[in-house]
Order: sequence, then C-alpha cells, then structure tokens
Amino acid sequence: MALVPYEEGGGWGARQLHSPWATYRFAGSTIRLRQDWRRLGVAAVVWDAAVVLCTYLEIGGIDLRDRSVIELGAGTGLLGIVATLLGARVTITDRAAALEFLESNVQANLPSELRLRAVVKELTWGKDLDNFPPGAFDFILGADIVYLEETFAELLQTLEHLCSEQTVILLSCRIRYERDHKFLKMLRGRFSVYEVHYDSSKDVHIYKAQKGSRKDDF
Repeated sequence: MALVPYEEGGGWGARQLHSPWATYRFAGSTIRLRQDWRRLGVAAVVWDAAVVLCTYLEIGGIDLRDRSVIELGAGTGLLGIVATLLGARVTITDRAAALEFLESNVQANLPSELRLRAVVKELTWGKDLDNFPPGAFDFILGADIVYLEETFAELLQTLEHLCSEQTVILLSCRIRYERDHKFLKMLRGRFSVYEVHYDSSKDVHIYKAQKGSRKDDF
C-alpha cells in the first residue's frame, strides 16, 4: 500500500489526515475522496506526494490520452483517478485489504463514460506478477510508495516486470531518511533515473526512471 511515515499530533495536517473526506480539483473535475485513517491507516489518506504528482501530470506537458498507465500503491486512488480524467487507460493497484475502499473512491469520482477506462486490481509487489503482462504499460506511477525497506526488492522486481524499454516510471516522494537514499541508489542500479520536478512548498521530489540509458522527452 502507499505508505509514508506519520507522527500523531494535533496540528492542521493531522486534522486533514483524520478527516473522513478530502476534496481536490483536477482536470476540470471536483474529486471528493473518502478517507479512513482508523480502519486502513496510511493507505487511506491523501498525501502531498500524490497531489504534487497529479499537478505535474496536469500541467507538466505530459500527454496521457489513450496511454496505458498503471499506478502502484494507489491508496485513496487520487492519482489513478486524475490519470483517467486526463485520458489514460489506467490499472489502479493496491493490496487486497485496500481494494474495496479504493474501488469505492474510483467509482464515485469518474463519470460513467470513463469508468471502463479504469480498472482496480490487486497487486502485492513481487507476487503473482504473471497477472500483469510484462512491459505492457506506457507509464508507471507511484506516490509515496517508498517507505518500508523490506519491500524495496519486491518493488524493484515489480517495476522491472512492468517496464518495456519505452515505459516511463514517475515516482513522487519526500527524501527524509537514509532508506530513501538507499532506494534511489537501488533504483539507479537498474534504471536511468532523473529528477524532473521539485515542489519546495511541500518538499516533494518527482523522479523519472527508464530502462537503459534513455532520456526521452514525454
């Protein structure tokens, strides 16, 4: 699931995380997402990295129309919903425990004519990868999915399986701990990695990764 560190507190950020709803405006649509911190924890709230990557997809000059996209560790589904609204065909994935919650947000926020373009599907990194065609996606998206060090090898295995030479990986995250740097080092050992955006107001980085030495424009 989409996991990031969280410390209990009484500030505005904590109140937002514990709110049952979060509302955003992307791709000309209002997106109202259900949150459920008490039942599902960090997988069921919207984090800044997802908002930053959604903004980047919308205004960063990336054409997602009719592109095949997969989101890993989708959590609330915001990123996959926005990619669908921007014209992509999206497979929105998370672990089994989060799927019912994820599906409800996706169905509630896509108009009926777009719902067939978004599929919610179970994916635990490194497991049952044969359920996903290798190299079949134009884009792989992930927001705040780099957290548990014991999942790094499985995440990299999953990325390699899903990627072709043309696939673009976009990962948004904060770089706060030694483990974050360790993951980037592991990622660079298998992909060409470039930082393509930094939001200083939210301290969120977006990295683009591809197989080989490609540095293609979108």
